[in-house]
Amino acid sequence: MKHHLKMTLSGVLLGAAALVAAPTQAQDFDTMTAEELLPYALEEGKVTILSLSSRIAQIKTSFEEKYPGIEVEAVHLNSTRQIARLQAEQRAGIYAVDVLYLSETPVVYRDLLPAGMVEAYIPERVKADVPEALRENLLTHRLSTRALMYNEAAHPDGSPISNLWQLTMPEWRSRVLIDDPTQRGETLDLLVEIALQADAMAEAYEAQFGKAIEVDRDLEGAGEQFIRDLFNNDVVMINDTQTLRSAVGIISEGSKPVGFMTYSSSRNNERDGMALQISNETVPGAGILFPTVLALSKNAPHPAAARLMIDYLMGDDSPTGGTGFEPFAVQGDYAARRTIVDHPDAIPFEDLNLWLIDPERTGQARQRILDLVITLQ
Repeated sequence: MKHHLKMTLSGVLLGAAALVAAPTQAQDFDTMTAEELLPYALEEGKVTILSLSSRIAQIKTSFEEKYPGIEVEAVHLNSTRQIARLQAEQRAGIYAVDVLYLSETPVVYRDLLPAGMVEAYIPERVKADVPEALRENLLTHRLSTRALMYNEAAHPDGSPISNLWQLTMPEWRSRVLIDDPTQRGETLDLLVEIALQADAMAEAYEAQFGKAIEVDRDLEGAGEQFIRDLFNNDVVMINDTQTLRSAVGIISEGSKPVGFMTYSSSRNNERDGMALQISNETVPGAGILFPTVLALSKNAPHPAAARLMIDYLMGDDSPTGGTGFEPFAVQGDYAARRTIVDHPDAIPFEDLNLWLIDPERTGQARQRILDLVITLQ
């Protein structure tokens, strides 16, 4: 009996020691290098990542080649669906995801971070390479865009739109294409930023029409007036990215519409017979830059492998970022690590005429603009 009691107590003490050691070890992971994380990640044997980009399939292949013994479960899922999935699972006590690679940061910062559903991990080796503003809450991987694009073959002398207010004029009725802002968060954030840039939009209005703007009494500023006028000019909403790209960019006879989409849509111009180009000279701005971030999920089942994956995605120390970043080094996307060079065919980062969104400010204004859009549809 005494021997049995001794064994039982021993087991309890070992179990308690494990419970104490586990969180300490998880905290230690944050300070470890990739080489130090590796043996723990190999013991876990797997990492699950949700990604807004289909290019995560290339990362799965290269990561598994670099770290044999760690299986990557890569799920291509847009940001809205990632957020919905994470909220549903965690509210049900399910913790199946390790890493999220997503945008919609206004929602992430407003809903997920305060609830503790995600947390930041910033590898020490990249901290100095990422501007502080891009790692304050979560680690920005790259800056993506939602910008006005036109067909360069149809307009070889440059964009037909020099001022955003031209999009509200009769000659562009039914010739401006966007994603449905109620379905696509990045497009909603574009409209929110235009609303927040009220002073710049008022100045642009006066430059275009030679008089001060008169804002409808129920609206707050020139940016909101632009949104109303744009929708009243029969803006066309297309909820298929390829269809939107083709409608604006395909090289063929006839006039072409313009559209708001990611600048990186131009990366396959030659392959797809298109001539998409960013309308970078348009005043007061051609669109937005928004952060695409990497986050650890709460209670990540593979915490060491999760951190190893984030470290890998931030790229190596070469100018291109190596296999961890190269799939994302395309014309129109910009690495948060400013040691990674911009794509040679892209407009240099410092020359972009785009507004960088403030996710927290955008998150606060989102509902008002969403309500406005719904009334205009």
